[in-house]
Amino acid sequence: MITHRLKLVGLALFGVAFALTATPVLAADAQVAVAANFTEPAKAIAAAFKAKTGHTATLSFGSSGQFYTQMAHGAPYEVFLSADAERPLKAEQEGLAVPRTRFTYAVGRLVLYSRTPGLVDGKGAVLASDRFAKLAIADPAAAPYGEAAVETMRKLKVYDALAPKIVRGASITQAYQYVATGNAELGFVALSQVIDEPGGSRWLVPAADHAPIQQQAVLLRTGEENPAARAFLTFLKSPAAIAIIKRYGYEVR
Repeated sequence: MITHRLKLVGLALFGVAFALTATPVLAADAQVAVAANFTEPAKAIAAAFKAKTGHTATLSFGSSGQFYTQMAHGAPYEVFLSADAERPLKAEQEGLAVPRTRFTYAVGRLVLYSRTPGLVDGKGAVLASDRFAKLAIADPAAAPYGEAAVETMRKLKVYDALAPKIVRGASITQAYQYVATGNAELGFVALSQVIDEPGGSRWLVPAADHAPIQQQAVLLRTGEENPAARAFLTFLKSPAAIAIIKRYGYEVR
């Protein structure tokens, strides 16, 4: 009888030990390529994702164009959070992404921003003035926010005059850094980058002044069998993630 009871106790302890170790064994990691404009919300979403699921999202930040080139050459990213819709669609068409996993996770907003109070007015009229020497934008060939900046300037009919003053960052992060460090007096950046910045001056560019910045996500072939990669995309659609996305000034459709 005592031997039987000891066996039962042993089995119970084994069950407890297995339950305690099961979650780490099942947890996985997803390699996520994230458009630079989405840096801060992505960090917050990754933290909430880990707390909710136990999975980890390892984030890499850069321009959407650079990421696409890297993925086309075999970079091991498993999820792609682009700043546009064009590259995720292209990834799908070229066999780099899993069909029917692509969706718009956020719609971005463009801001003309300066650290100098009063320099940027509420209508962007400063662009037609001689009150600055340098204007920072992201590289239009690699970053959709840079493309939107050029489109905005062309609509305002100031692009040709401003061309000699434009300094291009490899990503929207570098464009913001030019402004933050004073290497450019003002620049076109993502609203999410300056939404918590006190002071300075800014103009929220009307959405009608450029094509919508539809930011799409897609599951890449490299992550097709990774439960963490699939779970991250599912979590990106959750109320918790959407609240974070809106908190940083993005629209969700």
